[in-house]
Amino acid sequence: MSDTPILKRVERPLHDYPEQNVQGWERIGSLAGGVLMMGKGLRRGGIFGLVQLAIGGAVLARGITGHCSAKSLLEKSRSDMDLARTRIEEAGAELSKLKTKAEVAAEEAVVKGVDAVTGPKGV
Repeated sequence: MSDTPILKRVERPLHDYPEQNVQGWERIGSLAGGVLMMGKGLRRGGIFGLVQLAIGGAVLARGITGHCSAKSLLEKSRSDMDLARTRIEEAGAELSKLKTKAEVAAEEAVVKGVDAVTGPKGV
């Protein structure tokens, strides 16, 4: 038999928390709003009270953890849009340079073409 172990130890941190993207007053507002909505949901009862309780719990969890998946998704799409805008602007600048070069080349071709017509013929 071989001396290599069958199982490998995987090193990873104890807690794998997502990055915090909710800070300051936004986090405090989430905590307070979550508690208020949960309280209203408990007092109201019924299906609508249960919905309020669930939403309040989600908002409270957002305030406790400091992470909001919806906000991170929006931030990612915003950064993707900024990257696309930058690439479009760079492509526009490149296109402008190419247009200028094409105009200069066309002018040179016209000048050389006129010189060929007016110049002496080599027969």
